[in-house]
Amino acid sequence: MSSGPIDISDLKRRMQGAIAVLKQELSGLRTGRASASLLEPIQVDAYGSHMPLNQVASVNVPEPRLLSVQVWDRGMVSAVEKAIRDSNLGLNPQTEGQVLRVRIPELTQDRRQELVKVAHKYAEAARVSVRHVRRDGLDSLKKAEKDGEMSSDDLDRLADQVQKATDQSISEIDQVLSSKEKEILAV
Repeated sequence: MSSGPIDISDLKRRMQGAIAVLKQELSGLRTGRASASLLEPIQVDAYGSHMPLNQVASVNVPEPRLLSVQVWDRGMVSAVEKAIRDSNLGLNPQTEGQVLRVRIPELTQDRRQELVKVAHKYAEAARVSVRHVRRDGLDSLKKAEKDGEMSSDDLDRLADQVQKATDQSISEIDQVLSSKEKEILAV
């Protein structure tokens, strides 16, 4: 039995895309714990262009509050250090040869609350994105019924599937947000 004018699995895939974007955005939020993904968004001026940090160095987490950045090319150490310092993460790397040690400072309670608000903003954007996908799906269904491509029973059945996919996606967004919130607020 075909799903008619819309592909439910395509809608689910688009909703999962919104969740993937949310996870990516949340991984960039700094918590009190060191995480290699914290430095992922940093771009380094290297070899005449902007390059992601992970293309000029490797990042390790030797301790819960310390990042170790192993720069592969000795000539790039100062560029990597400058990129980390200039990122708005509030980090201050110490250079030891080709290795940069980046201590993750303790977050204040106010800063934690700010980060939770940012996380909520990201989650709401993801929810809105999922709702847009739902609206597109329902609009396609209504148009198909109006054009006589499906019965109203099919419309109701497929609309129910779209709503279930939406509810499931929103629930997953809430779970991702909740775990990130716990991580941010953990002292």
